This record gives sequence, C-alpha cells and structure tokens, in this order.
Amino acid sequence: MTDTPDPTEAPNPTEDYVLTHTMLRIKDPARSLPFYRGVLGMRLVTQLDFDEARFTLYFLQARGHGDQADGSLAQTFSRAGLLELTHNWGSEGDGSEMHSGNSAPKGFGHICIAVPDIAAACARFDEMGVTFQKRLGEGGMKEIAFIKDPDGYWIEVVQPDLMQGLVGRNRR
Repeated sequence: MTDTPDPTEAPNPTEDYVLTHTMLRIKDPARSLPFYRGVLGMRLVTQLDFDEARFTLYFLQARGHGDQADGSLAQTFSRAGLLELTHNWGSEGDGSEMHSGNSAPKGFGHICIAVPDIAAACARFDEMGVTFQKRLGEGGMKEIAFIKDPDGYWIEVVQPDLMQGLVGRNRR
C-alpha cells in the first residue's frame, strides 16, 4: 500500500472554473452588432466603453440561454457562453483587416452555433445575403455549414440531432 492519495477522493481545484467568453476583434460595430444580433439572434448582455484606451467591449449571448443579465461586471465575467466583440476605436477607417485564422498563418478557426433546423437557418441566411464559406450539403461534412461575419470570421452552423451520424461515420 502506498501513501498516494486516491484522486477520486481529492478535491478538484478546477471544479468551479468556467469558460466565460471568446473574444473576436471587430473593425466596425455598426456592421458587426447587427450581424450578431439580427442574423444570429444574440442579445447584448453588457457594453463596456474604455474612453482613455479608446476601445469598447460588447458581450453577447445566444437568446434563451441563461437568465437575463443585470449588466454588472461580476455577472458578465462569471457567465458561461458569451461572445466578446472588441472594437478598437478608429479601426473602421484605418484600412486594416481582421485575420480569421483560417489562412496562413493559421490559428483560430471558428465559433459554432446550434440551430433547430439547419436547412431553414441556411435558407434564411441566404435570403439575408450572408456570405457562406461552405454551404449545407457541400464537401465531406454535408450536415454542417459555415458562414462568415462582416470581418471574415467563420461561424459553423450545426443541427445537434444530425451530428451523431457525422461523428460515427468519421471515427477511427
């Protein structure tokens, strides 16, 4: 017998860690906020303006997930599943472009939204003039689609009840 503690009995120091948000840098909130709010149906949870540093943070969350936010910093930074859009003031006219991470040098890839009916969602995106990176039915993963936001970031669109066939087919 050893003196090594049983890991099933030891307290887990990371048990209360929460992934709260992912941040995307945006050029122009006048383009990005209508996209995330109108196209994807997200709601603005909190907006934080940093006058001296000349940037604004917009925290958004999918509707129907979680209680209504009170806008407090404590609640904002403890909520799970937020998307933070960071706008550096003046970037909308400086000629720079955001890097999606999907071209060299590769890095960040995409965020993902789940929808109840992917065919209907993609038809709606088409009607709204949303740019597709990959349409439903194309490529090897026909059950998913990818759209792009105004800065070129990829957004995977999935219908959860179609994912089992996709995963089972591609397991090694």
